[in-house]
Formats: sequence, structure tokens, C-alpha cells
Amino acid sequence: MDNKWFPLKPGMQYTTTGDVKSAEGTIKRTVIHSVTGLTKVIDGVKTQVLWDRDYADGELVESELAFFAQTESGDVWLFGEYPEEYEGGKFTGAPATFIHSLDEAQAGIAMQADPQLNLPSYVQAHAPKVDFLDCGQIIKQNDHVCVATGCYDDVLVIDERNPLEPAVGHQRKFYSAGTGLVKVTAVGGKDQETLDLVKIEQLTDAKLKEINQEALKLDQHAYQVSKSVYAKTDKAEVATGTSSGY
Repeated sequence: MDNKWFPLKPGMQYTTTGDVKSAEGTIKRTVIHSVTGLTKVIDGVKTQVLWDRDYADGELVESELAFFAQTESGDVWLFGEYPEEYEGGKFTGAPATFIHSLDEAQAGIAMQADPQLNLPSYVQAHAPKVDFLDCGQIIKQNDHVCVATGCYDDVLVIDERNPLEPAVGHQRKFYSAGTGLVKVTAVGGKDQETLDLVKIEQLTDAKLKEINQEALKLDQHAYQVSKSVYAKTDKAEVATGTSSGY
């Protein structure tokens, strides 16, 4: 997956940190995005598996598998998500699970091949049974952003919102060519989230194999948790166990 704004190379790991502010107070948030060496076929399309771990004040609150595929023209599509939720270290369920072509869910464009200003917003995915309808719109190009990993002059800014849940969140995401997501800011919603990219890591082959195994366990657990949706998919498979690619 070589979309310059959304590259997904097996063995790459990105860490973002920040705050979530709400009426209840402020929570420190850390998200670790790991590009696994796994693929999963969804509705006949082979997707790349991304594994995200989300921590609030140091405690794991969500562990998610997300599935992406790139067209020949370079658009990256989101084909589904399986987000397990945790509270107090205990698994509580995965109610926001959606998979393209199941339960009326439809894939959408996670990142365009050639993003342009002054165009209408586009659907990033739609899953009506779980109130998922993320929409994106390009609002700025060549922005300048500095975070812990460095300063970037070529930043693309995307305004993202869910019209079905306007009170939940309205964000702006900042992407740098060749790197991907470098910053997230809050525009509206009851939970105001900000994140900065603080670490980029190329995993060793041994670490990638470990990541693959953990993501496979999550994939296998999903068949027990989401019997009406996830259990209807093909199982994820190891496509590569090396950080050099496929």
C-alpha cells in the first residue's frame, strides 16, 4: 500500500499521544498503530490488517483490527473494523464492529489518491447498524506542522465528522506525504481529542512475528464475539513475517 498520504508497510509502527477533554475531566491518551503482516479477504478483496491499541491514562481501553485495501488508481478504502473494548483490564465487548457487505455496511475511501481542495466531502465508510458514517473533506494543502517526530511542510488537512452522531466528535487530521497521520485536533463534540505523532518505528522481524500472532489471536476471538457479522468473514492469514515486505 503505497498511497503517499496513507502508506501501510508491514512492520511499521506509529505511536501518537495526546489528551481527551470532556465534562468529566482530561484523560491522557496513547494509541499504537501497528501495520501487521496479515491480510484478510473481505467480499473478495484482499485487505491489509492494521492493529491499533488505545490506552487511556495508561490502561488499555480498545484493541482494534482495521482492514484497508488500495485500488490500482491509488485510493485507499476502509473495509471494516473490529474494535474490542476493555474496562478495568477486562474485555466488555465489541459493539462497534462492522464489515463491508454485511449488515448493510459499505466500504468507503480512507484516503484519496489525489486529494484536492474545493470538492464535496466523501464517505469514509458507512455502517448504519452501528451508527458509523465518517465523512472527510480536504480543507488545506501544504500546511506546516511540528510534532515530536519533526516538522512537516507538505501537510494535508482533512476535516472529519460523523453526521449521525454530531455530538460525539468533529476532528481535523493532518497527514504528511510519506509518513501518514502526524496530528489530530478537535473541532467539536463532547470529547475533545488531540493527538501528536511521537514515535515512528521499523519493527524487527521477531517483533513483527509477535505482532502478527497477537493480531491473529484478536481475529480468532472475534469469531466468538461477533457471530452474526465477523464470523461470516474469511480468517486472517500471515502474508509476511519480515519487515522487508511481501
